[in-house]
Amino acid sequence: MATINEFIDDPRVREAALTIPVYGQLPFVPERASGCDIFTRDGRRILDLYGGHAVAALGYGHPRLVQAIHEQSSKLLFQSNAVALDVRADAAEQLTRISPPGLERVFFVNSGAEANENALRMALMATGRKKVLAITHGFHGRTAAAAAVTWNSDKWYGFPEKPFDVDFIPRDDIAAAKSMIDDSIAAVIFEPVQGVAGAYDLTTDFIETLRSATSKNGVMLIADEVQSGMGRCGQFFAVKAHGITPDIITSAKALGGGIPCGAVICTESISANFGAGDLGTTFGGGPIAAAAITATIQGILAEHLLANVRAREAQIREECVVGPVLKIQGMGLLLGLVCDRPATEVRDALLEHDILTGTSADPNVLRILAPLVLQESHVHHLAQALSKLVPDTI
Repeated sequence: MATINEFIDDPRVREAALTIPVYGQLPFVPERASGCDIFTRDGRRILDLYGGHAVAALGYGHPRLVQAIHEQSSKLLFQSNAVALDVRADAAEQLTRISPPGLERVFFVNSGAEANENALRMALMATGRKKVLAITHGFHGRTAAAAAVTWNSDKWYGFPEKPFDVDFIPRDDIAAAKSMIDDSIAAVIFEPVQGVAGAYDLTTDFIETLRSATSKNGVMLIADEVQSGMGRCGQFFAVKAHGITPDIITSAKALGGGIPCGAVICTESISANFGAGDLGTTFGGGPIAAAAITATIQGILAEHLLANVRAREAQIREECVVGPVLKIQGMGLLLGLVCDRPATEVRDALLEHDILTGTSADPNVLRILAPLVLQESHVHHLAQALSKLVPDTI
């Protein structure tokens, strides 16, 4: 029997009637997208500088990625980890090649939260210890363990208690890091650039201290590169810019260019602690995800997108400290534009100029998470729009 919902031609109304209302949605409906542009149902062309929460590494409709997904879905849509697959082995090989030296083993999962969940589980199991340290203002996901190490998650955590002891090192506090990291700690988890916090980039001195203190005390160092990785910071992983190698890297978001996937990448010595049944997933490392991972990595390499990211970052820093923008923080195309007013006001004003950006946990920081294929002309467009946002126009 037809319901009234079937006769409504607005997906915003239909979703509101049928889904749990946990998302604040923007006032447009995408119909298709290409490159860095979103085309809406009402005829707008919007420059996407947010990339679907940092997911669209190659932009939209990239021929290499589309072809890889089409060919793989035509051959083998799905098989579980109960059988070995060439396409999964290819993805693991590609991923270890771009990882820091020494990170040679991969466990495929479905998302960033799941990657962090498993990385934390691995650290606790391998060390036999019961406490994890995270960094203030960090965000690691909404599942039980990932949320436990997320700053200020108590207001939405939901579970009766956390699965292990947690404490937080004040970000960039070297003295605190040295005093808090001891042989009772299983792991320290950190984001090289804290995305949700407003693209706040931790200092090299602080990250080096995390590495030296964890190594000294037999503590596993987990780099959460779910948002900062896969070329977004001008290197495949942001830790490379700091010259350190963690024990574990977690990856997701841009990893598959838009196909849901995630990965835990670790050392051989950590991998040796685990055998059949210790970790598991139904969909992780599935054929479509694996093909997308390989295509995304190959696309970044073939089109020299790491160099493009660094060039666009330099251009944004040079041209976009205008209008409401006071300064810029972050790295690559994970940037926080620190504004002289609430970032929501700037986001909404830019959207009127057909430019999509994002906000953050810092109310005055606007986030740029553009596809890695961002062009020089796109940055000019952003700078021009920002320059028009004088105080009396917002």
